[in-house]
Amino acid sequence: ADVPNVVARGFGGRAPRTHICSDLTYVRVGASWNYVCLLVDLYNREIVGHSAGPRKDARLVKSAFATLSFPISDIEVFHTDRGSEFDNAEIDLMLEAFGIERSLSAKGCPYDNAVDESTNRILKAELVHRETFGTTCELRAKLSDYVHWYNNFRIHSTLGYMSPVEFREAGLSLPESSK
Repeated sequence: ADVPNVVARGFGGRAPRTHICSDLTYVRVGASWNYVCLLVDLYNREIVGHSAGPRKDARLVKSAFATLSFPISDIEVFHTDRGSEFDNAEIDLMLEAFGIERSLSAKGCPYDNAVDESTNRILKAELVHRETFGTTCELRAKLSDYVHWYNNFRIHSTLGYMSPVEFREAGLSLPESSK
């Protein structure tokens, strides 16, 4: 798609829930692979949406949007890489229906989506590599518990050693140059 990189590595200085980024990561479930989709708020690095499933497709992404605790219309920009699960007609229709602008990373440039890449790395270190998952249902349950812990209790150096929820409730904001 001929879609610009609206975020352009400007990961700070955002209002809450207006700029959301996303990516997928692989997780071993039994003898096969599943995928996890995280929606991360650039404002405070909070995981605002998540899903897990056996297919890497638009349905998995839409399932993550279904877990939002705020109106989807609050989102102004949705930033992702150029994977087919994000860059497709089904996601285009959803974004258009809610007036959300799309932003795509440059081809082959993971630094353009560094916030979500970092969140996936943390997820793997703190959950995926410490647990085993026998079923997709088990993965979803443990993922949901992890997201609650991550948002409410895990401190982040980028946020001045506060949790994402504490940061949001304090009404703070990151400088525009935050990575």
